[in-house]
Order: sequence, then C-alpha cells, then structure tokens
Amino acid sequence: MKNYIPNTITLFNLLSGVLSIFYAMSGQLDMAAWFIFAAALFDFLDGFAARLLHAKSAIGGQLDSLADVVSFGVAPGFILFQMIDMSHGQPMHTTESFTILPFLAFIVPAFGALRLARFNVDDNQTDSFKGLPIPACGIFIASLPLIRTELYEERELFYMMITNTYFLIAIGVVLSFLMVSNFPMFGLKFKNFTLKDNLIKYFFLAVSLVLLILLQVVAIPFIIILYLFLSLILYLTEIQG
Repeated sequence: MKNYIPNTITLFNLLSGVLSIFYAMSGQLDMAAWFIFAAALFDFLDGFAARLLHAKSAIGGQLDSLADVVSFGVAPGFILFQMIDMSHGQPMHTTESFTILPFLAFIVPAFGALRLARFNVDDNQTDSFKGLPIPACGIFIASLPLIRTELYEERELFYMMITNTYFLIAIGVVLSFLMVSNFPMFGLKFKNFTLKDNLIKYFFLAVSLVLLILLQVVAIPFIIILYLFLSLILYLTEIQG
C-alpha cells in the first residue's frame, strides 16, 4: 500500500490545479490562487512521502510532471489570462473588436510543458536546475491576484504595475523564457544540514521568512526574484572558483 501513498498525494496536486482552473474561469481569482498554493504543498509532500517510504517509481515521476503542468502551468495561465483581460491599458472590448492580448498568457503552460519535458530527460537536474522550476513560476503568478486584493485600497505604484496589461504580459513572457533557459539554479533539497554545505539555502530561507513576516503575500514575487539573484551569485562564484 505504501507505494500508492505518494501517487495519491500527487493526484491531490492535480485536483488542486483543476479546481484552480475552475475558479479562475469563474472569475474567483483569489480562490484560484489558493488552490495553486495547495497544489504546491501537495507537490512537496508527494516527494517527501516517496523518499520517506522508499516508494519512488517511474510512474510516480511521470504522474508528478503531468500534475505539475496542470497546477503550475495551465492553472496559472488561466489566472494570468483573466488578469490581463481585466487589466488597464489594453484596447476596450466592443462587439466589433477582438484583442488577442489575454491569450498571450497561455505561453506559460506551453513553455511550462517544454520545461518539464526537458527536465524529465535530463539526469543532471537532481541537486540543481537548469531554468526556473515550474512551481516557482506558478506560485509567482498565483500571488498576483492576492497582491491585487491586498493593495486594492491604497492603489499605489505596485498595485498599478500588477494591474497593467503590458506589465502582466511581460511577467508571463519573462517567466516562460526563464523556465526553458539554461540559467543554473540551486535546489532546495538538503543532503545534510551543515552550514558550510548549505549556506546559501539557509540564507535564502531566512530572508524569505523575514519577507513573508513583513510583507505577507506581497513578498512572494520578491522571494522568487531573490532566488534568481542568489542562483546567479552562486553560479558566478563557482565559475571564479
């Protein structure tokens, strides 16, 4: 029975992604975002359970990728579609006009699927990654409607940015290309817990925790940016070393 436990958790990841799509298309973007965060939790737990129970399998790996492309590719794509469709700065909808701009959001699931396919055939991406992991992309996009709700009353610069058509399109395009890039990024799995071997991971987790305490959901995009920046620093340090 233990071999079925990780796959069952993975299916909850998939179902969370499906529910996220449902709520996104119903216009309930905050709820759609929370289901992506739930999917991220299940995505962590299935791998943890597989390692704990020694129940890794080829089917489990494939199922995990299928769930991830739904939960962190398709579902965020629909959230971004709706946010662009409701954003300011794009041409007005009329009965005689049509704008393709919201459909640009679907570059996210397309490139997310390509990123996962490349990951599945690359045996070198175990302790580190090439390109932005798809869950990070999904979580980044899922944070946007929550940030919009959080900052609605003030409507300051950051609010105006994340409700602008072309800024949202740029986010989708940049995240998509980061996923399929060869940009090296460190993994967050711990082989041991020594400070020497995990200094950058501890630093990242500590700063992320502080940002979450101070900024709450607004911190999420900054945490992803911090992850990119630290990965770059680590890569440059290793080259010079």
